[in-house]
Amino acid sequence: MSDTNSPLILGTKPIGKLLLQYSIPAIIAMTVTSLYNIIDSIFIGHGVGPLGITGLAVTFPLMNLVIAFCTLVAIGGATISSIYLGQKDFVRATEVLENVLILCIITAFCFGGLTLLFLDPILIFFGASRETLPYAHDFMEVILIGSPISYVFIGLNNIMRATGYPRKAMLSSLLTVGANIILAPIFIFHFDWGIKGAAFATVCSQSLAMLWVIHHFRNKGSFIHFDKTYRKLKKRIVLSIFSIGMSPFLMNACACAVVIIINNALRSYGGDLAIGAYGIVNRMLTLFVMIVIGVTQGMQPIIGYNYGARQFDRVRKTLKYGIIAGVTITTFGFVVSELFPHMIVAMFTTSNELTELATTGLRIACLMFPFVGCQIVISNFFQSIGHAKVSIFLSLSRQLLFLIPCLILLPRYWGTEGVWASMPMSDFVAFVVAIVALGVHFKKVRKQSLPVVTD
Repeated sequence: MSDTNSPLILGTKPIGKLLLQYSIPAIIAMTVTSLYNIIDSIFIGHGVGPLGITGLAVTFPLMNLVIAFCTLVAIGGATISSIYLGQKDFVRATEVLENVLILCIITAFCFGGLTLLFLDPILIFFGASRETLPYAHDFMEVILIGSPISYVFIGLNNIMRATGYPRKAMLSSLLTVGANIILAPIFIFHFDWGIKGAAFATVCSQSLAMLWVIHHFRNKGSFIHFDKTYRKLKKRIVLSIFSIGMSPFLMNACACAVVIIINNALRSYGGDLAIGAYGIVNRMLTLFVMIVIGVTQGMQPIIGYNYGARQFDRVRKTLKYGIIAGVTITTFGFVVSELFPHMIVAMFTTSNELTELATTGLRIACLMFPFVGCQIVISNFFQSIGHAKVSIFLSLSRQLLFLIPCLILLPRYWGTEGVWASMPMSDFVAFVVAIVALGVHFKKVRKQSLPVVTD
């Protein structure tokens, strides 16, 4: 095993080089994944039509729930394994790997099976109309059936990244995206499977990536690998995983609630195509958010390891570089969205009405977007050091405390524009709260590190 794959370099190698080494693969993986989602939406927009775009947008809340239960295990497991590696506790890191595998399978079967039983009522509650329900149902039915594959792949891929193999984790994501981009047009256009073809392409491509990740952890040459000795759930490991993973879980669960409110508000004030417009806006803004999340995924093992090793200067330096990177990314997204909104939206649809709705929405929704990068990085910082309560609060603040009240009030006065305006308003307030929380944290750290003066 080469030194570059060993997590021990997290405590010694210069932070700038480490952050590049760990973040760039994650950024590439996240970027390509987001681009796939955009390309997939383009295929659906041109192969199925505007109502296909709207049907896909209706599934966003349920997709957020799918992701929520997956990240509950995946992110929690990745963070805990990094901290254990920083403490040189390789046995517990292996226990985390085995527990993540078991939890991913159990969670996928329980959530996916239960949701399939009530799929249509759920989608109607999420904003589906008589016209868009068939599209949303066809897509989610396939995704839910394939959820065990998705969960195992995503869960183990996060552990792979956190235990010293960021490039391999990137390659597995690229494998998924590459296969997806090839299969989606074949299934949608050649086989004429419509929106269901897009879902089949997703599950098939994730199957390939899952096999790749499982092969990695079956290899005893890997730093952390499968060991049947530890293949049983342990209460302390499960509770630790859920404690840390609760932050991204609640963030995605709240995102589900927010999208439900957005979809229903847009349907009330602008009709089905307004929901489709949000689908386009959401895809574009998510692209830049996912790139920032790629940065935080690169930060997470560095911060977790050095926090576990009590090298706090390296923790602070990693956070500083992460904030700079995050703000740069979302500022670029803001500039592109404000200068070229019509060009962006035109990629998804030829419908003039849908183009007009989405162009207006994109320009308004990203007004405070530069601040979003900083807020995401700070929230993930607290998650990486094991401060679950603070991370949960920051994750919830934008969506639950600020965005939902705005979504309830503003559309009453401004209609669809009020829905769009709710997003930048909540972005800015959440940014201010994150800065205050970070300041309070470092003030406490400084007090704890001051020498005690005695007479």
